[in-house]
Amino acid sequence: MPATKAILIHGVGGSPQENWFPWLKDKLEKLGLTVIAPQFPSDSRHNLSSWMSEFGRWTNSVDAETMMIGHSIGSAFILNFLERSGNTIDAAFFVAPFVGRLGIDRFDSINSTFTEHEFNWAKIKQHCRNFFIYSSDNDPYVPVEKGKFLSAKLDARFKLVRGAGHFNSDAGYTDFPMLLEDIRQLISSTA
Repeated sequence: MPATKAILIHGVGGSPQENWFPWLKDKLEKLGLTVIAPQFPSDSRHNLSSWMSEFGRWTNSVDAETMMIGHSIGSAFILNFLERSGNTIDAAFFVAPFVGRLGIDRFDSINSTFTEHEFNWAKIKQHCRNFFIYSSDNDPYVPVEKGKFLSAKLDARFKLVRGAGHFNSDAGYTDFPMLLEDIRQLISSTA
């Protein structure tokens, strides 16, 4: 069965109303998908526990017809969700993803609960059929090696995007046609 739902997970201090999320939500809804785009805590409650708690209201919606799309720390959230839940999804799309430390103190301190533990990669792979990773060659926060590391651990399809920065509006990313095309192709290949 092709995916019928998409869940968009924003990054640190972000929201579902920024970057390419509104554009993608509109495009996916036009394809007939139900789109869920939660707002996660970005204040002193920015930690994995509070994000998991916030996401609890949608956990029962996550099934084999779901795709999850994460930007930056949103990708690490999805990894944690797949590792901890019993839910299996159709696909995970990770944009500027990372685990471990970035070497930037202000982010490493607030992201540690999401990224600094030994992930059970086998379990994560059991809970998702398809992984896609997009890394930029000039991301000011997330080195390409982070995406390549995840690609190897997850047997993911890896795309290096030239000049995309952190795939945010500061880098001109208010839309993301490459991502949309990969989603369309996945849906048509499983239809």
